[in-house]
Amino acid sequence: MRHYIDIHLLPDPELAPNQVLAALYGRLHLALVEQRSEHIAISFPGYCDEPGKLGLGHCLRLIGPEADLAHLLAGRRLAGLLDHVRVSAVAEVPATAQHRSLRRVQAKSNPERIRRRQMKRHGLSEAEARQRIPDGLAQHLRLPYMALHSVSTGQNFRLYLRLGPITPTPTAGPFNAYGLSTQATIPWF
Repeated sequence: MRHYIDIHLLPDPELAPNQVLAALYGRLHLALVEQRSEHIAISFPGYCDEPGKLGLGHCLRLIGPEADLAHLLAGRRLAGLLDHVRVSAVAEVPATAQHRSLRRVQAKSNPERIRRRQMKRHGLSEAEARQRIPDGLAQHLRLPYMALHSVSTGQNFRLYLRLGPITPTPTAGPFNAYGLSTQATIPWF
């Protein structure tokens, strides 16, 4: 992970920054699916999880091998968003960069879905499932997220992200088509 590209959101009076960021991330996800790269990570340098200030910021950073980043930018997926973003040139990750993990976090936020699953798996009645899984069991995350639309399932969902603590050394591993990893760390600067 020696190179990176910053994609900065430009101010737009008609679109909220989170809408542009979600559209950008959705297109990058599709580009990563097409490219089948396990070497490109995504980072949000403006990430903030402080109460009242939750957000991912106005910059999305792609990190990976220089050739993979150039190939990603050469694709057609980002073309429709170029009026809303400013893409930096490929640059080297600073030698002083620290390392952190950035992972997806999922909450059990829909008791009704959990009840249906329990009814199907364990043959429970609706009343039994409601008794086992009360409405108060729903978890609510207080983390930055992006509202996305799945092209494959047609579902809308929230992608909650948690930034891990700074680690002294990098950890290698594959990145998925969302640019996230359950094992690897990313350079943080």
